[in-house]
Amino acid sequence: MIPFVYESLPSRVIFGRGTVGQVGVEIERLGAKRVIILTTAEQSAEAERISRQVSGVHGATFNGAVMHTPLEVTNRALQIVQQRKIDGILAIGGGSTIGLSKAIALRTDLPQLVIPTTYAGSEMTPILGQTENGIKTTQRTAKVLPETVIYDVDLTLSLPAKMSVVSAINAMAHAAEALYATNTNPVLSMMAEAGIAALYRGLPIITKSPENIEARSHTLYGAWLCAVCLGTSNMALHHKLCHVLGGSFNLPHAETHAIILPHAIAYNSPVTRDAIAALKRALGGEGVAGRIFDLTQSANAPTALRDLGMPENGIDRAAEIALASPYANPRPIEPALLRRLIVNAWSGVRPDHSSYVD
Repeated sequence: MIPFVYESLPSRVIFGRGTVGQVGVEIERLGAKRVIILTTAEQSAEAERISRQVSGVHGATFNGAVMHTPLEVTNRALQIVQQRKIDGILAIGGGSTIGLSKAIALRTDLPQLVIPTTYAGSEMTPILGQTENGIKTTQRTAKVLPETVIYDVDLTLSLPAKMSVVSAINAMAHAAEALYATNTNPVLSMMAEAGIAALYRGLPIITKSPENIEARSHTLYGAWLCAVCLGTSNMALHHKLCHVLGGSFNLPHAETHAIILPHAIAYNSPVTRDAIAALKRALGGEGVAGRIFDLTQSANAPTALRDLGMPENGIDRAAEIALASPYANPRPIEPALLRRLIVNAWSGVRPDHSSYVD
């Protein structure tokens, strides 16, 4: 057994069906008396329903959360926080909303109660990504980790099958990189493999029967495990590229992760044998990069960056930014192979173990 350090993160997790009914009790537990409800414009109706449920402590609603947590949006929300004397945050939604919640917590240290409605996983991490002047930067600090997370399987039933798949592959990426992170350990590896397996068990069913409760439960549970992996491990090539692409070209977060993941796995596969073995067990066979690509394709989700609106002339720019400040990665970042990876992801090439071997 190799020596290791494992540090769990302090957060309270409530998982099940109908758990959103416990929001009021959990706000009281946090000691908040006047909360701001955060969400996106698309989820305003859900925010309105929650506001009625917690009417006694509802201080304001802000439904302007958007992708990549732009600084100007955070500043608008902060004005409301200050004007209404808010002392707690209630965020309901996916990565955009949770990112905004974290950005506010970073600046105010207010307690957060988060209700995820996708599989993105940001709710379980002390990581915040923010965008300013077209550049996305990330930081890791305990100040942004939500104190309480409520997972309610029922809230995921309305997530379309296509979005469910790309969101879950986004979650899968957290665990995949944890398998070969510089600070990986046996506990993380166990959680990562279990999380990926749970996702892969649920997703094929969701693509055909989006309202299947058992499949939704498996997938949400897997997303939680994968999110814990991201929160307690380092990131590598996959996350670096996704941050560069999302922040530089305003590409949708989940779709970008779903496209890049199989290529990043294929790139690292020559030097990550233990990780590939775990992925084979979790995904049920050989050719793990191709299996993930096929899962995205089976949901009719985009498999090429060009389909997300990335211009072809942005390929070299993306490679340049990624090389300027690369994350630690098990395989050295070779400029020519990195560019090949981005070209293949831009074109929608199905990767395999030989894609990035010269």
